[in-house]
Amino acid sequence: MDDETVAAAYDARAAEYIALIGSIDQMERADVAMIGRWRDETAGGLLDAGCGPGLWTAFLAEPGSRPGSGRDVVGVDLSAELLTAARERHPGVRFESASFRDLPFPDGSFGGVLAWYSLIHLPPDELPAVLGELARVLAVGGRILIGYFDGEPRERFAHAVAPAYYWSAEALGVLLRDAGFAVTDVERREREPGTAGSVRPHGAIIAERC
Repeated sequence: MDDETVAAAYDARAAEYIALIGSIDQMERADVAMIGRWRDETAGGLLDAGCGPGLWTAFLAEPGSRPGSGRDVVGVDLSAELLTAARERHPGVRFESASFRDLPFPDGSFGGVLAWYSLIHLPPDELPAVLGELARVLAVGGRILIGYFDGEPRERFAHAVAPAYYWSAEALGVLLRDAGFAVTDVERREREPGTAGSVRPHGAIIAERC
């Protein structure tokens, strides 16, 4: 799906989306723990690519266990409605409207990029170029953390907001290596019953910019 279609889909369901998964308290504890560890182990500024209502961006901006808290954190998204909500809910955090295909940041701007379930709507043949753009804004040695629905790679399914695609650690690993990354960690687990969001199997992958 193109950027305009995805943005319109999320704009139309922004209130519903925020009510369901708009705060950290609604997130699965394992997700919070993983993203917290990644945050604390990643040096430099952080980009939340596909920030939605800003819950993870604000979480990344919290003081962690790593010395030198107060680093730059920015969230970007396509949905005007979700960005408005993010700015209202987290007034001390920076949010910008931007596409993954052409990010408005210089080369090597960030030490880490979080793409938590934000690449799922990209047609599979467009994902390599987007990974290349994310690599461009990462400094050498920077780290990316991608969350995704684990399943048959490139298989399309009817996501609640807009059509999305399954991936696997193996398939994403190939694309990440082609984009100049080295995979350092992968995770797969079933979702806990009764938690907010999808019940589909969860996958996550961490890779370092070479």
